[in-house]
Amino acid sequence: MDRFDAMLAFARVVETGSFTKAAETLHMSKTSVTQLVQQLEARLRVKLLNRTTRKVNVTADGAVYYERVVRLLADMDDAETSLSSASALPRGRLRVDVPSPLASMILVPALPAFHARYPDIQIDMGVSDRIVDMIGENVDCVVRGGELTDQSLMARRVGDLQLGVFAAPSYLERVGTPSHPQELEDSHHRVVGFLWARTGKAVPYAMRSNSESVHIKGRYVLAVDDGNAYIAAGLAGLGVLWLPDYMSKTYEARGELVRLFEDWRLDPMPIYVAFPPNRHISFKLRVFIDWVAELMAQHAPIMSREATGI
Repeated sequence: MDRFDAMLAFARVVETGSFTKAAETLHMSKTSVTQLVQQLEARLRVKLLNRTTRKVNVTADGAVYYERVVRLLADMDDAETSLSSASALPRGRLRVDVPSPLASMILVPALPAFHARYPDIQIDMGVSDRIVDMIGENVDCVVRGGELTDQSLMARRVGDLQLGVFAAPSYLERVGTPSHPQELEDSHHRVVGFLWARTGKAVPYAMRSNSESVHIKGRYVLAVDDGNAYIAAGLAGLGVLWLPDYMSKTYEARGELVRLFEDWRLDPMPIYVAFPPNRHISFKLRVFIDWVAELMAQHAPIMSREATGI
């Protein structure tokens, strides 16, 4: 029995709650994972897991052992990294998930520079706005906008998105240009709805001007759960959009979108890189997070409370 492989298999079963999922993330057969855990239990003479036909639960002894195993695996990774020369580059496969507009407009265009700096890192990038089972799907990190609701995740705030309200000229010609945000609640106006993954619902936007504050939800004929589809709907004249500056600036410069309510402010949307708890931040993940933070500093720097007026 390879004790390292056995400890890694055990830790992954605990994290995923399943021998099958653990095997998938480790690219091993379920039989191999099962045998490694059984051999580990035999060596320790302790039952680490309670198995049923539907679920795998960690025992009290297993929970204590798991905490030690996680630290030990992290220490081993650090030891290997520290023994490398100072000029050694991080290597390996990273699985990340990012929103579609952020991927297409910022991250992917900048990847050649990242690859030139870290040629031995292979990135598997999921592009979505969905909720990701980071442990079950063996995802190293996700990049997400908005406040994080899953308090179990570890996260680093890497930017703040400045938001504006926009509409296509075709929409404004057809419906008219609103002079006050409250007009978007009128029967003849429409917004493009965005269905947030956390709730599956469109949410109202808070807007402020001097001492006045409103929450606008509006009515829609189309709601989507993908950022690129959201922009496409606005460009097609299907309704008013709330967009971060990095998404809107090109279309605004070309006259394809018109900014509305310039005297009104919206709270900036924080951008986070989140990763599972009890997972060691490997060298490759650390440099990726730092790189995302560098990009966000260029496109959406973190704002102070004084700057936002909050």
